[in-house]
Amino acid sequence: MRKQRGLTMTGFITWAVVFIFVALFGFKVGPAYVEYYAIEKQLTIIANDPEILRTPTRGAVETAYARRTSIEDIRAVGPSDLLIEKDGDKLVISADYSVRVPLVGNMSACLDFHATSDKK
Repeated sequence: MRKQRGLTMTGFITWAVVFIFVALFGFKVGPAYVEYYAIEKQLTIIANDPEILRTPTRGAVETAYARRTSIEDIRAVGPSDLLIEKDGDKLVISADYSVRVPLVGNMSACLDFHATSDKK
């Protein structure tokens, strides 16, 4: 006689509950990471823009960032939050910010991000 193999009902329910909690956590935290990657992409594009590099003033960078963020619907970092530096002939734009994501009841996840145009 062969030994039966498979998944019991209690095992299935246990793993289903674990999977549901992980998926819900991902659905809550995921948009913050998507926005972080969008911010980093826009900072890199602006820092490598030849028109900006000709006249790298704070106003020009802030205007370009404001135009791009209105299209991408980025709300976590505004133009005044940018840190703009010159590293040799390169323009390095960065921003530090935190996002608070409500999880359950009074529990929240605080996510700290450092978006930069410099990929070191």
